[in-house]
Amino acid sequence: MRVIYFSDTFLPKIDGVAISIKNFSERLSQKDYEFLICCPEYGEGDFNRMNDKIYIERFTSAHLPSYPDIKAVFPNPSRISQIINTFQPDICHIHTPGLLGQYAINASEKFGIPTVGTYHTLISEQDTYISLYRILKLDKLFLKINKFDKALTLKNLLKFQKFDNFNIQKKIILKLCNNLYERCDFIISPSHLLKQQLIEFGIRRPIFVVSNGMDLSQFKGSVKSCSDEYKLLHVGRISYEKNCDVILNAFQKIHTKLPQSSLTIIGDGPALPSLKLQAKQLGLEEKIYFKGFVPNSELPEIYPQYDLFLTASTMETQGLVILEAISCGLPAVGVYSYAIPELIQHGVNGYNAQPFQAEEIAELSLKILQNPELYRSFSQKSLEISSHHEISKCVEKMDEVYQALRDFKGKKKKTTLLNMLLS
Repeated sequence: MRVIYFSDTFLPKIDGVAISIKNFSERLSQKDYEFLICCPEYGEGDFNRMNDKIYIERFTSAHLPSYPDIKAVFPNPSRISQIINTFQPDICHIHTPGLLGQYAINASEKFGIPTVGTYHTLISEQDTYISLYRILKLDKLFLKINKFDKALTLKNLLKFQKFDNFNIQKKIILKLCNNLYERCDFIISPSHLLKQQLIEFGIRRPIFVVSNGMDLSQFKGSVKSCSDEYKLLHVGRISYEKNCDVILNAFQKIHTKLPQSSLTIIGDGPALPSLKLQAKQLGLEEKIYFKGFVPNSELPEIYPQYDLFLTASTMETQGLVILEAISCGLPAVGVYSYAIPELIQHGVNGYNAQPFQAEEIAELSLKILQNPELYRSFSQKSLEISSHHEISKCVEKMDEVYQALRDFKGKKKKTTLLNMLLS
């Protein structure tokens, strides 16, 4: 079976979508599948094949001005048509609702290709990056002014960063995003909780739950006991929608109770400068360690060195870093938002606070750290919960979805003006 992937992000850029694409395509290519991955070009580190059955087509792209880590792809429509005519895919799998995803859905309709879309990312929660203050780079201007005017605090910047959960801008983005998935034959949700949310959004297409999975031969651990150093950890893209500032505020309260505690932040992104400034303003620059980007291959050795995983993200469709952490036996504290409670089960392997509530996150963290028996129980449950996400089981489910899509082969082609222009 030949499957063509479309994604606005892929290796060598490291994120959850790229890792998921890599894991599924590599394992399914051992089951008589062939893949063609259409994605952005990044320059240094680009490659055009992963093995004899996985090929990569890269498209010219440009950095999004308000978020350099994101690439905006402007492919030649005729090239997409040529790629499809040459590769002759049986299935089109769309992984992102960005520009390349939009081109893909129009092409799949034009050529009558059965299509599935994975809802990896809540694009509506990333509206910060198309907001006026980000496009005008007011955040960078703030950081420069702050060097000279100490009366300006981080709260001044956060007034620009935070938006209501469902303002008009979010609703427009959500509508555009969901429109793409409504045009797919099937939708894949990485979690049951997200599936329920998509139904509440009004999506009526068949939704299959397939976890992104985890290679438990790499990310593995044993039941842990909390150390007397209380080493806290946050891993992930350091972007504004991840709400890392909430984690720093929570840590300040934890550190007041446990002076020997420390917080390590692993990852890179546009919010990193403001977080470093925040750590300094909190007087905790000696207790908060910013490690920057760390290769995924090194993470299995890093997680077990810590005691507790923290996240305040409100946009996780699954949360691969959470899965990595609990696979290594860490209890975790998160927030009640989208898919997080599926991996961080309240009172089972950790706790969830209400979004943006730093004080509650701190209280729940202290409850775990200061109770050795509870800590070990949560650690054991983390290992049990992660065992249901073994990558081989997830690959079998994805195979079942692809086989079911075969019934759509030869579906009616759809020719519209938009399809003609964009494919």
